[in-house]
Amino acid sequence: MKTESKFKELGLIAPILKAIAEEGYETPSPIQAQAIPPLLAGKDMFGCAQTGTGKTAAFAMPILQKLYLQGGPAPGKRKLKALILAPTRELALQIAESFQAYGRHTGLKTTAIFGGVSQNRQVEALRQGIDILVATPGRLNDLIGQKLCDLHNISFLVLDEADRMLDMGFINDVKKVLTKLPDERQTLLFSATIPKEISTLVDSILHDYVTIAVTPVSSTVDLIDQTLYLVDKANKGRLLVDLIHEKNIASALVFSRTKHGADKIQRLLEKAGINGRAIHGNKSQNARQDALRSFKAGKIQVLVATDIAARGIDIDDLPYVFNFDLPAPAETYVHRIGRTGRSGASGIAISFCDYNELSLLKDIEKLIKAPLPRVEEHPYPMQDFEVVPLRQNARQSRSVATTEATPRRANHTRGRRH
Repeated sequence: MKTESKFKELGLIAPILKAIAEEGYETPSPIQAQAIPPLLAGKDMFGCAQTGTGKTAAFAMPILQKLYLQGGPAPGKRKLKALILAPTRELALQIAESFQAYGRHTGLKTTAIFGGVSQNRQVEALRQGIDILVATPGRLNDLIGQKLCDLHNISFLVLDEADRMLDMGFINDVKKVLTKLPDERQTLLFSATIPKEISTLVDSILHDYVTIAVTPVSSTVDLIDQTLYLVDKANKGRLLVDLIHEKNIASALVFSRTKHGADKIQRLLEKAGINGRAIHGNKSQNARQDALRSFKAGKIQVLVATDIAARGIDIDDLPYVFNFDLPAPAETYVHRIGRTGRSGASGIAISFCDYNELSLLKDIEKLIKAPLPRVEEHPYPMQDFEVVPLRQNARQSRSVATTEATPRRANHTRGRRH
């Protein structure tokens, strides 16, 4: 088969190739082509890769193959051999789903554990025995502390999205897990950015490793059509609703900077007759997973998410991403728009910027080394040239920024096209 021959060249075996064909993949992505052979050879690896590059398959396939060739599921109770650490519940679940898909013909068993839900079912899965564990650091340490999870037989360790674990304050939890692992193991670390702390971690836990860099974070995917609307904050909601209706958008991911903002956007969409759901840290795990499943199935038109809640969202053929609020740091912009334009497909990223976010826009354009194309003619051109501090006290008056233009109050009603 054509599909098998391309992946077979990487050294993958029949049970994995069969699963790949069943998943409908034809050509290895760049990171898969570069990573799979050295991982099969037993090398440690540092992968600098952002979301959407196919990195999960790049490490899942070799781990599954090596465990299978080592004898597959052990007779009697299975011993945990592979550990993958991920920063969020959503990402942990998606990684586990990938292992289950690519390993469906190996007999190997994968489970995900994470916080926010009862540990009972997770503990039962561990008690029965598994081969591969995908976990968030906090819940894993909880179970280790209760002597419910034994890591003494781990021979494969993956730290996925290590920079996000650093951003979310999980690095100490990760280091605590590392003390429970055997020294003799194959270790993989993936990160989209390389801050100093990540470089230090790489040097301390990887040995004789190879480095693979795919799609640097400073460059965006060429197939993504990026546009920017300069618009007053009060008119962002109106503009979003108009664009969804005018472009007949059937599926879009909308990013909000805050949990409160995400809920507000959801209410605005519902009022406009648009089927939308919000996911963020205050939502229960079941609610978040239900919203994500419904969105993937096309039952929800718009999913509104905060950055942390969106980690791990991996949706094929997502046509639109909206930055309702511009993100900080600038690298997050690349993470966000990388949700569309995946696997060679085209995608559209639309960003809104109010006067208070111009400095964030400058940082983004500096990072990607290009100006975001402006849409000049739209119903809600920016008219408010006043800076509102992000953490403004309600009693404070708004300060007027120095500008050569004559400051004007925002027109909060629909304006004419210019």
